[in-house]
Amino acid sequence: MEHDAFRLIGTPRFGGILVVSDHASNRVPADIDLGIALEILTQHVAIDIGVGPIGAAMAQRPGVAAFQGNVSRLVCDFNRDEHLPTVVPIASDGHAVPGNALDHAGHEARLARFFRPYHDALAATIEAAPPALILSLHSFTPRLATSEHPRPWHVGVLYNEDERAARVAIPLLEAEGLIVGDQQPYSGKLLNATMNRHAEADGRPYLGIEIRQDLIGHAEGQAEWAERLWRIANRVAIAIDE
Repeated sequence: MEHDAFRLIGTPRFGGILVVSDHASNRVPADIDLGIALEILTQHVAIDIGVGPIGAAMAQRPGVAAFQGNVSRLVCDFNRDEHLPTVVPIASDGHAVPGNALDHAGHEARLARFFRPYHDALAATIEAAPPALILSLHSFTPRLATSEHPRPWHVGVLYNEDERAARVAIPLLEAEGLIVGDQQPYSGKLLNATMNRHAEADGRPYLGIEIRQDLIGHAEGQAEWAERLWRIANRVAIAIDE
């Protein structure tokens, strides 16, 4: 299933795993001019590099489906609260986005076209086939352009108030020989809007994962992480149901 705002890969199953990736695409619709250089669309400010193929690969497994954003986060950032101006960002990591300097009507039109259909469809998907676990999948750049500090973690685990899945997943990831960030490279208490809305608000179990982009910017790494996350997500789902 594909919509202007989202795509659904695979068939959601009751008691299965739903992989949610807000920033899986760098697509900019032809009728939107962001006023940026095309090469910016290949960078982390425009897309969570690698997560789209990982979600799609995981959705080939029985009981797994992937719900993915279908436009660049520079067009509409689905992992923000609707009332915040950053839902249609005018800048990101030092890059200005002049095409997003919208008036109220233009901003509202962007929300109506992308943000609300995305979240309405995600809510309907979860309600129709409640998963045992929602895997919120993002990726992060090894170094922000606006920072001198490298990010050494291979993977981060993020959460807000509900840390059930995180406490199970962190040692499983560490057992794979990975450097794991607990609320790193940033905190899920600050950046968790989609899971706050669709998981925490209803007490649904979820696991927030951030993978460093240089590990999954190629097919080999994507396949490795798709298999790893499938194994770990299943173990987490079983553990928190006991």
